[in-house]
Amino acid sequence: MFIALSYILVVLIWGSSWIAITYQYGIVPDELSVSYRFFIASMCLFITCKAKKESIGINLKNYPMIILMGSTMFCFNYLFTYYGMHDVVSGLAAILFSLMVVSNAFFEKLFFGRRIENRIIAAAIIGIIGLVYIFFTEINEQANNADTIYGVSWLLVAVLISSLGNMTAIVNINRGIPIIIANAHAMLWGSIISFAVAIILGKPIVFDSNPSYIFSLIYLAVAASAITFVCYLILIREIGSTRTAYTSLLFPVVALFISTMTGEYSWSLYSLIGVIFILFGTWLALPKITK
Repeated sequence: MFIALSYILVVLIWGSSWIAITYQYGIVPDELSVSYRFFIASMCLFITCKAKKESIGINLKNYPMIILMGSTMFCFNYLFTYYGMHDVVSGLAAILFSLMVVSNAFFEKLFFGRRIENRIIAAAIIGIIGLVYIFFTEINEQANNADTIYGVSWLLVAVLISSLGNMTAIVNINRGIPIIIANAHAMLWGSIISFAVAIILGKPIVFDSNPSYIFSLIYLAVAASAITFVCYLILIREIGSTRTAYTSLLFPVVALFISTMTGEYSWSLYSLIGVIFILFGTWLALPKITK
């Protein structure tokens, strides 16, 4: 039951975070938005640890992997996602990120010798077909856009980096580092590295006082980072990174339902068929959880 609830929480919060991210675009450079987000998230986790009177120290021999986790999971994958989203419609971005199911399976095989499950790959293919059905019109409209290739390139790199971040998380979990403590340190490093990138690129150090930016930043930092990443790593520990990555196929479905409630999206036969494909793929990938 706990695993199922964690899965649902990850899907619901990250499914809605795609909408919150759109309010981050504006006068604040992407690098700083990412830095602010994970600094706040890191502080939330450190405060939680102190409130629970837990030690926040990490053995120095484990710290290189913590820094690597921070740079991959909480910095560059988000930076490249933000860069790509400027030139790619959300539907195409969703399809590209669903490929993380495949990349996670490949990296688990490469680094840990784990068998690639045909059932999971089949479920991923079915889910990706579902996403194509849902976003076919949106993608077709951007097919001839020259900037699309540029955006797709950023997003594909983001997917690979995100998968590598998942592998660093597995290493830290296997070393017995508590998930909250590992996330707190890694998020802080992700924030520092992202801030450094902003300085290196000569970006202005600014902050947006607009309420929409502030509230979306708080939501992304607290709900979509501090809370959800703990749930996400618990899922990686309990069911593996490949099955956990299948959440990426469900995020767009949540976003569509939210858009429907706000009157910004109208359902079609294609989108309905797409959702059916995704739900069937979910059942195939996660039989125990869906039961």
